[in-house]
Amino acid sequence: MLDFIRLLIQRYRTVYGHARLSPTAEPSLKQQLHSLTLTEAFLEKGLLQQRHPQIPIQIAVIGPTQAGKSSVVNLLLQKNLAVVSPLAGFTVHPQGFSRNSEEQAPQWLQDYFRHYQRFERSALPAGRHDCYAYASAGSDPGCPLPPCVIWDTPDFDSIDAEGYRESVLRCAALADVILLLVSKDKYADQSVWDMMSLLEPLGQPTVICLNKILEENRLIILRSLQQKWKSARGDAPVALTALPYRDPADVPTDASQQALAQLFEDLNKAIAAVERNRHPQQAYELLKRHWAAWMAPITAEHDTLSEWRTLVDQAVKQALTMYRRDYLDHPHHYETFKRALAELLTLLEIPGLATALVRTRQAITWPVRQLVKLAKRERRGEGAEQYGQEMVTLKQIQEHLFIQLADHILVKSEEEFEQARWWKEIGRQLRTEKPVIGSEFLRAVQLYERHFQPEIEASAHQLYDKLKKQPATLNSLRATRITTDAAAVALALKTGGIGLHDFILTPAVLSLTSMLTESALGNHMNKIAARLKRRQYEIVEQDLFIEVLQKQLLRLPQRLDDSEQFNIPLETLKTAEDKLEQSRYGLRLL
Repeated sequence: MLDFIRLLIQRYRTVYGHARLSPTAEPSLKQQLHSLTLTEAFLEKGLLQQRHPQIPIQIAVIGPTQAGKSSVVNLLLQKNLAVVSPLAGFTVHPQGFSRNSEEQAPQWLQDYFRHYQRFERSALPAGRHDCYAYASAGSDPGCPLPPCVIWDTPDFDSIDAEGYRESVLRCAALADVILLLVSKDKYADQSVWDMMSLLEPLGQPTVICLNKILEENRLIILRSLQQKWKSARGDAPVALTALPYRDPADVPTDASQQALAQLFEDLNKAIAAVERNRHPQQAYELLKRHWAAWMAPITAEHDTLSEWRTLVDQAVKQALTMYRRDYLDHPHHYETFKRALAELLTLLEIPGLATALVRTRQAITWPVRQLVKLAKRERRGEGAEQYGQEMVTLKQIQEHLFIQLADHILVKSEEEFEQARWWKEIGRQLRTEKPVIGSEFLRAVQLYERHFQPEIEASAHQLYDKLKKQPATLNSLRATRITTDAAAVALALKTGGIGLHDFILTPAVLSLTSMLTESALGNHMNKIAARLKRRQYEIVEQDLFIEVLQKQLLRLPQRLDDSEQFNIPLETLKTAEDKLEQSRYGLRLL
């Protein structure tokens, strides 16, 4: 699960950093990054507790700017170790102070902050946020707190807070106890209660300290704080302590000493309520709270990819329907079986005379064939390719398929607001790749026509073999003048003297076709024609529309900018969801 959360963070950061986001998508992605960062740190805390079960209690002092966090940390330490400044946002690095412990750099600390560099407090670089400080506050038998580490953290509400928010969330996740520090000016800020809502699933005992408060405002603000807690959280209200405002140069009053003593008491109660063994359940609650929101853009991406695959599948199916309608089943366009008939007519030549007839016809018809070729070339233009009816139909179908997809993409980009950019990008990719896919499709058609020729010849041989089993019919056909004339026309077709359309309409060929149909061979000829057509459809479907058009179109999303896509496989999502479901029944997440 931890690996999956890290993968989500990496992909969210990439998309957030590179994608041109809509005004509504940007805040949502940022919010998910915050919850993911907290979850990663909290899961790592679980590992930390397994490897180092004896680490001291961790107290994180968190709050908005100018709340006086560093000042209160010094009060808790009873030493001036945290640097106090009147400047807002002065503290930008986590700083840990070990109370009643002499540890300087424990191993657990290095494990948890492995991506951070440790500095002395005085040497923390202002321009870097991947740093922290840790120091011992010494051992004091009179300290009201048990051995613990108190963390002074940066704010989470300033303009620059986004740069160091990760360290705030990491300290908050590490904490056994949260001390929320707010002032009378910031206690109602939404950023404060967004943070407290985010931390709720962690189940940490929490104490709220209202700092720098005047006595006349104390009760009113404390009641307001209780209402704010109820609005932001579902658990019971927590202990509230108010520290009165005083000038640092003033001598502490009895009221301030009593308030500080109350704060120590509240913290000790919170420490006593810590249950580290509940970490697995808390981790599950945290994951469950945010899972749907994390998955939403990823699921939307997969849904969009599924829509694209559906569009392509539908377009290909419609293209195949058009191919059957406009070519295979078209009474005037379908020409493949006529080619088989031409092969049959050559086979019907009288044995022994076939070779001589071929040579004679080639010699006699050569000048005519050259003139016919020249005339056709002049009509089409020099160098123009000669396409059969099937290729013409296939090219038209391919163009229709591209137009159909482009229209669907345009509609999707206008209707699906959140995924509009994806549809626009896939439309641009389609326009870019269209010439390449079209050229590949044309080459595949030409290759198919060459490779399908043996199927045509095999059909002709099947007819001829059937005729040989009916000698009377075969001899009758050979004895007619029509057969000889038709065979001559078939030879002219094969040697380029006439086109297939002219061949079909030749009187001799029409007469011969009629004779075959009306003979005992007619039923068998229809079966062979149907088998040839079925085989032709299967090859066109697989080799042209599926292997070329469909595969190339389905690869288009892979060529989109990877930095703007989550690209997390469904199998990975399913594995993570199974792991989450297992954790519901007490199994470890890690």
